[in-house]
Amino acid sequence: MTEPHVRMLIVFYSRTGTIEALARVAAEAAREAGAEVRLRRAREVASVEDMAKVEGWLDEAHRQNALYPAPTDEDAEWADAILFGTPSYFGAPATELKNYLDRLGPQWKRGALSGKVGGAFAAASWPHGGSEVVTLALYAPMAHLGMVILPTGYTDDAMLEAGSPYGASAIVGAGKGQPRPEVLDAARHQGRHTVAITRALVRANEMPSRNRTSD
Repeated sequence: MTEPHVRMLIVFYSRTGTIEALARVAAEAAREAGAEVRLRRAREVASVEDMAKVEGWLDEAHRQNALYPAPTDEDAEWADAILFGTPSYFGAPATELKNYLDRLGPQWKRGALSGKVGGAFAAASWPHGGSEVVTLALYAPMAHLGMVILPTGYTDDAMLEAGSPYGASAIVGAGKGQPRPEVLDAARHQGRHTVAITRALVRANEMPSRNRTSD
């Protein structure tokens, strides 16, 4: 039996490159699992003047925006599964990512994203910086959009070493360095796991309906 084709969208916002790293390895793992993947970076909403006050922000924005297209509503409708990635800012998702979600009103109204698989991953500077909180916060708009919310659970040893039962999670410290190898393993598992569950749902939706007789 031919495996169903799975299309995955990964939408992220990354200011220093941490979430970008998780998004990239999740995308690689999803492609290795047979999915077609679109990797998209949400765009800044802050002014250039405000961005210039934070060391490295403008340079990273220019670098990443040259690598990744901005997400569109067409991307969301195209996908069978969507992973959202965000840093934790004061215990809340990045405004840039939320801005993308807020512009999916027409899709919400038409139910265009209903039944699509959704998941999230996050990063924070400190162990109690809110990475689990922001992951759970992203579940709310997914529910409003009618998505099938998919936590990772402890479905792989990688989730015991890093991440959370809700999704991959990085703690990067004050230096904002690259995620630990264990965290990247968790993101890889999330990419593979999302493809596997999405494929099962796509397969079920593609099955011809069967006539049932009642007793």
